[in-house]
Amino acid sequence: QANAYARNLSGGMKRRLLLAKALVHRPQILVLDEPTAGVDITLREMLWTNVRKLNQQGMTIILTTHYLEEAEQMCDEIAIINHGEVVIRQSTRDLLARTDGKTLVLDTGGEIPLPDLPRGARAERRPDGRLAITYPPSRLRADQVLDALRAGGVPILDVATEQPDLEDVFVELTRG
Repeated sequence: QANAYARNLSGGMKRRLLLAKALVHRPQILVLDEPTAGVDITLREMLWTNVRKLNQQGMTIILTTHYLEEAEQMCDEIAIINHGEVVIRQSTRDLLARTDGKTLVLDTGGEIPLPDLPRGARAERRPDGRLAITYPPSRLRADQVLDALRAGGVPILDVATEQPDLEDVFVELTRG
């Protein structure tokens, strides 16, 4: 009779039921395979809140996911698997530090000639007209890049920064 009830549940309710069944015997390790695939935002937030609580209580959580943003936010350690082979397994912090690049995105108020940039920095014009300057933070500081732009007469109306994320690392490690 329980299976008859389960057939009438929505996808989100089925996920909740499966998680509850997995937790009834208070396991030390919980394996979640694509737990947020096809669920709404509310259920996703509820699931991650509960998973964080379980982890804080000492439960080990193993998560498989294609949602790299979620993995980056949720996981202390990440293994990247490509074609069935583990490419790398490291702490999330160390994995993200592998890509030595940061980007300053500038609104310059329109097309301007590019000034000379410090060695290692490169500029590109984005389709929306903004100027993106990518530089290696291990060798350059943001103020050095901004000073070069100011010295070159580049107007800076607004600035934002972008950092590499887990997707960038994944692509770098699995390319080819």
